[in-house]
Amino acid sequence: MSDTFDVIVIGGGPAGYPAAIRAGQNKLTVACIDEWRNRDGNYAFGGTCLNAGCIPSKALLESSELYHRAREEFAVHGIKLTGVSLDVAQMQRRKAGIVKASTQGITALFKAAGVTGLHGHGKLLSGRRVAYTGADGSQRELTAKHVVLASGSVPTELKSAPFKDPYIIDSWGALELQAAPRRLGVIGAGVIGLELGSVWRRLGSEVTVLEALPELLPMADQQVAKEAARQFKKQGIDIRLGTQVRAAKILGDAVEVSYEDATGAHTLTVDRLIVAAGRRPYTGELLGEGTGVEIDARGFIKVDEHCRTGVEGVWAVGDCVRGPMLAHKGKEEGVMVADMIAGRYGEVNYKVIPAVIYTAPEIAWVGQTEQQVKASGRAYKLGVFPFPANGRARAMEQALGFAKIVAAQDDDEILGVHIIGPMAGELIAEAVLAMEYAASSEDLQRTIHAHPTLAEALHEAALAADKRAIDALNR
Repeated sequence: MSDTFDVIVIGGGPAGYPAAIRAGQNKLTVACIDEWRNRDGNYAFGGTCLNAGCIPSKALLESSELYHRAREEFAVHGIKLTGVSLDVAQMQRRKAGIVKASTQGITALFKAAGVTGLHGHGKLLSGRRVAYTGADGSQRELTAKHVVLASGSVPTELKSAPFKDPYIIDSWGALELQAAPRRLGVIGAGVIGLELGSVWRRLGSEVTVLEALPELLPMADQQVAKEAARQFKKQGIDIRLGTQVRAAKILGDAVEVSYEDATGAHTLTVDRLIVAAGRRPYTGELLGEGTGVEIDARGFIKVDEHCRTGVEGVWAVGDCVRGPMLAHKGKEEGVMVADMIAGRYGEVNYKVIPAVIYTAPEIAWVGQTEQQVKASGRAYKLGVFPFPANGRARAMEQALGFAKIVAAQDDDEILGVHIIGPMAGELIAEAVLAMEYAASSEDLQRTIHAHPTLAEALHEAALAADKRAIDALNR
């Protein structure tokens, strides 16, 4: 193996591995260094997303939803089942198989693109040199014309509730549980906390979520957040807002959580406690002396809008830089940087990055919330269409939630789209494409949607913005 490359990527997660593959597609010589190790001790590319986040969580969400529907919904369809039982071990085996296939797929993609994949630790030195410690402990110094830092993020640990496996666990630990705890506590009602809480609630756990903020999902449109709170309550998820966790103690086989809210001090006893209080950028042992790369007060690597660090030939992408900690955001940054290194055009439109919460119903949005548009002072109009009025949603027995469009009053440009309902994560793609091309609500109104489909809800929401909806009352 050569010690000199056109591009070295440090980090093989959803930001790093696409950067390496695109650089390889651009006919550059590329190495991608990644130190992720799974709990069996084996190295694997894909980072948190493929190994302990996005992919395994969606596998368990799918399995748990099918179990819930078999028990609670199938009879409505005329499908009568008896003796439905739960095999969490099989769910976990299926999840592990999906993860393994995904990570092995990266190795195959590296080979096709001519990328040299290296397991072990990479550390940036001055002069675009990289100290590489291999999986076997061997050490080498590599050099490159360009280095891309894609070191990702790690779960935030709370001083009041430090991790103590198997009782106080992070999101990875929550994905590895081999049985549904009778009582499950979750600290944090963000995306991760809600998804994990949903998995284990469907599988039989009593779930209590403690959230420090006074509102649920403050980053989402508040009409959506209120509907989400209503649906989670119906599902039996107990979300307690405005709580401050003071301590978590292991007592025998349980965890006692002490917290305070507006009414005073309380205790909660659970069998397992998931700490899902956010993530922080991971830059441990990433930078040597004299690299010139700057870290801000929150631990993020400083970059410009094109992910340049300010040091010639050194870039940074993904969770270790500013912006939402989303796999698809990191992927697009990695591709942008690889294209720019090759002298091609590259850009990420940060105004139209979609967000998805894979609960049931799913929640997805892109662009500005109604509250943000209102605060900006720009005149706007709203179009809201309920899924209970959508034929496909009713046929699926998933007629919950709504689609909402926020459009400018003056030129009709779509400013934001917010969906809570079936397959919201898929439906939001149409909105992202529309906003990428600065579409108006009229553009969506005049776009023919197949019938009957869930996508018609977005079409009707666009019509409702001008009080012209066909399948619902215009208000």
